[in-house]
Amino acid sequence: MRDNRAAQRRQRWVSTGLGAGRDRAESLVAPPRRAVARPPRFFTVHLGFEAADQAAARELAVAYAEALGLLRPELALGAAALSAADAWHRAERLFCGALGPDGERCADVAGHPGFHHAPGPGGLGWGDGD
Repeated sequence: MRDNRAAQRRQRWVSTGLGAGRDRAESLVAPPRRAVARPPRFFTVHLGFEAADQAAARELAVAYAEALGLLRPELALGAAALSAADAWHRAERLFCGALGPDGERCADVAGHPGFHHAPGPGGLGWGDGD
């Protein structure tokens, strides 16, 4: 088996041909063109836990999400979802998330009966109720 020298030489030739030889301090990667910082993006954390069945897993997932929401108010609970560990592509929403008249989102569990209400004590209520 041959050593890796040919590939290294090719890389050096490409670098030299593009104007970034070993003796030059120029970078081929340009600085970002955006003058301001990027807006914040959403990320997802997947937490694994054991449960007896889907209903028990849903109850635990809602409890975990609500507890984390109390500790860290910047979390987007409306995006919380539940799936089996080997089937992330079949995730189901944990919270309703229905959009209200003032732009608030319903903070109840998905599939709840009655009115929608915004998060917090005395949150705005809307929709058809019992």
